[in-house]
Amino acid sequence: MTSPYYQDDQVTLYCGDMREVIPELGITADLICTDPPYGDTTLQWDRWVDEWLELAADASNSMWCFGSMRMFLAWRDHFAGPGWNISQDVIGVDEDGTPTFGDVHVIWEKHNGSGFATDRFRRVHEHILHWSRGPWKGVHHTVPRVPATYDAKGRTASSSGVRVPHTGTIGAHAYTDDGLRLMRSVIHAKSVRRGIHPTQKPLEVLKPLIEYGCPPGGLVLDPFAGSASTLLAARDIGRRAIGIERDEEYCEAAARALSQATLSFGEAA
Repeated sequence: MTSPYYQDDQVTLYCGDMREVIPELGITADLICTDPPYGDTTLQWDRWVDEWLELAADASNSMWCFGSMRMFLAWRDHFAGPGWNISQDVIGVDEDGTPTFGDVHVIWEKHNGSGFATDRFRRVHEHILHWSRGPWKGVHHTVPRVPATYDAKGRTASSSGVRVPHTGTIGAHAYTDDGLRLMRSVIHAKSVRRGIHPTQKPLEVLKPLIEYGCPPGGLVLDPFAGSASTLLAARDIGRRAIGIERDEEYCEAAARALSQATLSFGEAA
């Protein structure tokens, strides 16, 4: 059995190949939140890992996955094989015969883009797709609510003078404005500079994803932990987390950062 590389009362980091560690752990996680190798560049570490989606399916029925659209399209059959359903796919039928759907596609808008080609738009975003398996009602999903940036009084009212939800049964509904709104599907966050890993994700992006897909006290799994930012984000908002990273250099830096009282995971660009 692989021993933890780092462990505290909420998070555990393993150094090893996720294809070996996940079967050893035999866990069931509420959510997988990960940024896998896309396999669409010439970088040495960017190599698609065969069977990772099957192993992920053994460990959870809900997954946030970062990736380029090129990656998602190239490997779509690998996602479908173990039963992962993409946003807006019909994934079941309720008792009354109403089809149920997969959930969301979030865009991370960065402060600055990448790429130097002059024959296309400058890329300043990254896709984060939510995948699920089985009946939608069995997948935890709670949309974060954030302070309103506008006054909604008097807007989107029904003919009866009361508000109607954006989705759901049509009819009269009482409405009390609590000053909060559903978080939007585009998240603005600066990239991480001088971080542990070259593709390190900012906590401002990770935290709402985890809050959405994992209940308080639940378990998050990141099979490609890298800088262990997922573990830090989960710990900060009261979730447990397990990360697996095969590169010991990153494990060492991540463990050192996780153990510090004041964590330093790079800085916003």
